[in-house]
Amino acid sequence: PVEPHDLFSSESLATPVERAERLLKGRAEGGDKQALFLLGQLYYYEGRYEEAERVFDGLKDSDPRALFQLAVMYYDGLGTAMDQARAVDYMRRVVQRNNPEAGSIRYTALYHIGIAYLEGYGVQQSNTEAESYWLLAADEGNPRACVKAQSSLGMFYSRPETQDLKRAFFWHSEACGNGSLESQGALGIMYLYGQGIQQDPKAAIECLKEAAERGNVYAQAHLAAYYYHRKLYSRAAALAKRITNYDDIAAIAMVTDCLPEYVIKGVAIALFYYARCLELGKGVPQSKEKAWQYFTKAARLNPEVCQDLQRDIIFSRM
Repeated sequence: PVEPHDLFSSESLATPVERAERLLKGRAEGGDKQALFLLGQLYYYEGRYEEAERVFDGLKDSDPRALFQLAVMYYDGLGTAMDQARAVDYMRRVVQRNNPEAGSIRYTALYHIGIAYLEGYGVQQSNTEAESYWLLAADEGNPRACVKAQSSLGMFYSRPETQDLKRAFFWHSEACGNGSLESQGALGIMYLYGQGIQQDPKAAIECLKEAAERGNVYAQAHLAAYYYHRKLYSRAAALAKRITNYDDIAAIAMVTDCLPEYVIKGVAIALFYYARCLELGKGVPQSKEKAWQYFTKAARLNPEVCQDLQRDIIFSRM
């Protein structure tokens, strides 16, 4: 039988996090290194960064996962002073580990080193080094490697300064096959415009529709644009209007694992196309006043996208 005082014991009143912390602490004190690492993870995800840093620092010489987490904390300045050079050094040390515990973390570390070189964080900026590390992280399309690196290579080879559209298409194909939502949308656009591959509208729409259904905002916007240019104005306006209501860019990027930059571009494209529908009364009742409001929102969100689309209007392409 349960005694009355047991109902109000510290254990019965503890939150799930507190109970997990006690359990892990007990096991860690008994020498369980896995429990100690998980305790550090619990502190990390609870935002108790100083406690997490102490746990990971004590494990960094034996557990590459702890070393990786420390690198992330130094990179972002979580619970410790920001030190991106040290973060990159720790990532390199993770890569050099050959023990089984390293596993897929080695690929993730290679990917992050590539980001550091691309952005010049903690190292001298170098597109060549970024490419090299991402190629190692992508491991020829290995599904157990870093899919983010595969997708990033697709983006890398699409940039004007490092452009190689055939390689971009290859890497987006590999990443898409391994589950990347971002690359699925990119493939749809490449098929639609014949970039790095022969133009294939049917394949384009298949990719764009599936990516759009999975939440890729950039794909949704291009699908709305496709409907507009096919004179399916009601569908274009309805889809574009839905996208214009997206306001938490960071949350959308996190949930879909898509770059915030492309989420923003997608919303800006949708704002512009919906404004054009309103301006001309295509698919919706005409309202030049509302159109101006949406054009203004688009221009504030992403001026470059709006300049490109404004050119399309000037040259009667929209």
